[in-house]
Amino acid sequence: MIKCHRHARAGRRGHVAAALSIGVALAGPSTDSRADSIARVWNEQQLAAIRIDLPHPPAHARNLFHVSVAMYDAWAAYDPIAIGYIHNEDAVAPGGDVAAARVEAISYAAYRVLRFRYQNSQNAATTAVELVSQMLTLGYDPGNETTAGTSPAAVGNRVAAAVLGFASTDHSNELNGYEDLTYEAVNDPLPLEEPGFTLQTVHDPNRWQPITFGDFALTQNGLEADKVQTFLGSHWRDVRPFAMHRDEPADVYHDPGMPPQLGGVGDDAFKDNINQVLRFSSWLDPDDGAMINLSPAVRGNNPLGQNDGVGHGATNPVTSLPYADNIVNRADYGRVIAEFWADGPHSETPPGHWNTLANDVTDDPLTVFQIGGSGAAVDELEWDVKRYFAMNAAMHDAATAAWTCKRQYDYVRPITMARYMGLLGQSSDPGDPMDPVSWEAFTYDPDGLKLEPGLVEIITPESSAAGERHEHLAEFVPGIAIYTWGGEPADPETEYTGSEWIHPMNWLPYQRDTFVTPAFAGYVSGHSCFSRAGAEVMTRFTGSPYFPGGLGEYTEPAGALEFEAGPTSDVTLQWATYYDAADEAGISRLYGGIHVAPDDGPGRVIGSKVGIAAYQLAEKYWDGSILEQRVGAEVVFDENASTVTVTWFQDRGLFYKVQSSADLASWTDETGFVRAEDDAGTFAEVVPDPDGWFYRVLRNSTGN
Repeated sequence: MIKCHRHARAGRRGHVAAALSIGVALAGPSTDSRADSIARVWNEQQLAAIRIDLPHPPAHARNLFHVSVAMYDAWAAYDPIAIGYIHNEDAVAPGGDVAAARVEAISYAAYRVLRFRYQNSQNAATTAVELVSQMLTLGYDPGNETTAGTSPAAVGNRVAAAVLGFASTDHSNELNGYEDLTYEAVNDPLPLEEPGFTLQTVHDPNRWQPITFGDFALTQNGLEADKVQTFLGSHWRDVRPFAMHRDEPADVYHDPGMPPQLGGVGDDAFKDNINQVLRFSSWLDPDDGAMINLSPAVRGNNPLGQNDGVGHGATNPVTSLPYADNIVNRADYGRVIAEFWADGPHSETPPGHWNTLANDVTDDPLTVFQIGGSGAAVDELEWDVKRYFAMNAAMHDAATAAWTCKRQYDYVRPITMARYMGLLGQSSDPGDPMDPVSWEAFTYDPDGLKLEPGLVEIITPESSAAGERHEHLAEFVPGIAIYTWGGEPADPETEYTGSEWIHPMNWLPYQRDTFVTPAFAGYVSGHSCFSRAGAEVMTRFTGSPYFPGGLGEYTEPAGALEFEAGPTSDVTLQWATYYDAADEAGISRLYGGIHVAPDDGPGRVIGSKVGIAAYQLAEKYWDGSILEQRVGAEVVFDENASTVTVTWFQDRGLFYKVQSSADLASWTDETGFVRAEDDAGTFAEVVPDPDGWFYRVLRNSTGN
């Protein structure tokens, strides 16, 4: 199994905060003396660059993918079977030393892509120094930019140039800072410091609302952010994916359909969903005494998109040993997972987090480097380049799918739901409008919160009398009170807030008060989509859904939380399978007040489809079968225009050309080989005699 421990780093408030690292939990050969593969070295460099850059999950997923492609293509250049995704050549290793040539070619390919991608990052100078230092440590000249000749450096530089060239037309608008000038929020920004103006700023309660901060705003990893949010990645629906396809450019990949609408279809579910988030928030009080069992024996093993699993049974299916109970304080659990899964333990965003988890699995002494769990074991470099290629192809497609959905439905976040509905009132009881003391009538609004004893209640003169539960809310009679986490305490290092009755307009998710909620729409959850996609890849790549030894663990020491003091004692998260870990990442966003259930479940379903498809396609590149598939072309003649149109499906990155023949014996090129940027190929021309003319489409990996 894998197990985590912690080491110190400087926290945002100047205190020593906790950060994650992974160590071996079982007796066995030590990995301390094992040298990481060169692919792992550059992956760690990229994760380090992400951690000190502004969090932008889709952009970082794209960067992870393209660096992984560069490393894989450089590796494949020296392999007789594997087909590169973007660049292909039969490279010759100097002196026949393929291992050394691969290390050098991969280094130049990764270095060039990383230097380009992080040249405008938040801490570009720091990242550049680290990347140059890494090249020098490896004994390579970072100034060697040659693309001519057969040297490994030239091979790596050619790979990088091809990857960056292909990516430059993927519609991410990278050269303009990923800016999108086509999106405009329907709702005015929510003023955090003037919550009473919420009703005036919400024009459509079903749509996303940006937040405006007072003094300053910080990103999840503590970097200064804009005081008024803009929708990050709102144009990602147009970005070129890896394995996904759609019939029309405006289609949503794996469309989950419209989420519940307040005042429309799903109104009752909409109200139940925000109450569920408030309930999770109310469970973040360690003084309530509630305890839960985190053992995989009774927890996890959920059906896809659900949270009703009953665990894996008393016995670990991998070791045949019993799973021990793992009893923890419920509030400690909720706070730990909200922070652990927020943006990765080092703030490397969810795509980077799943790279970290996959690296941990590689480090485990129980892991055997059998791709797919069968056949001969491969060396660690082959394991890593193929793992990164498949994993980050899935992360990139997960970002594209999730953000396409986010843009399409532009769905509201819980902070807007709670504040807007709570200011309107309650929707459960219209009361008697003719009764002058009917507090139900005074607080009723069909779009208000649902009443729920102990969670959502009406503030009345009686409930706000001296010594009563709403005493401190007397100024809001008649109004609504919610029992929930009360916000970040004055001294987060030594204090925790617990749960209390507050007015809904003051509700905050369990996040830093300088961050509050992400700068993009909610539906679907990126965490859920990324995590399930990663779990699908790990399951297929390792040949098992189970963590090594049937148990993955992470321990948060007592007092190591950052949002407030806690946990009250050590909390060890446990997962039997990669799916269990992914599901916890999804549900953590409800504890954290970031998402409602419809964001989570459908996000997992999309992630599953994305992860499976990405792995299956990546596998075809490394086993060479991508070129064995027949190119099926359809030929249609338009009699009125005397034109023939040839259409075919194509794999992005490969090259295609059209040929014609009058006798099926000799063929004439109608086009040269053209690299496919989309999955639909089209060719049309005027022909005088369609009955005597034939067409075919050829494909190769080099364009020659």
